[in-house]
Amino acid sequence: MKLPGGKILIPGVVSHATDLVEHRELVADRLITFAEIVGQENVIAGTDCGLGSRVHPQIAWAKLRALRDGATIASKKLWS
Repeated sequence: MKLPGGKILIPGVVSHATDLVEHRELVADRLITFAEIVGQENVIAGTDCGLGSRVHPQIAWAKLRALRDGATIASKKLWS
């Protein structure tokens, strides 16, 4: 699928709706799936909504770590 020129997709690969912390490999798989559809240069990892007051701060930080770690894994697989 071709995105309009200059557009980037920021899919929500971690959820604000649950206290379950996504595994970094799951995050990576989600990012790779999006990258295979729209091109790896057009994807940036994101949350599906703000985590702010929706989850406990410790859970929010754990989700952000999973997001970071998953993005690192996906980047290594996609760009190597």
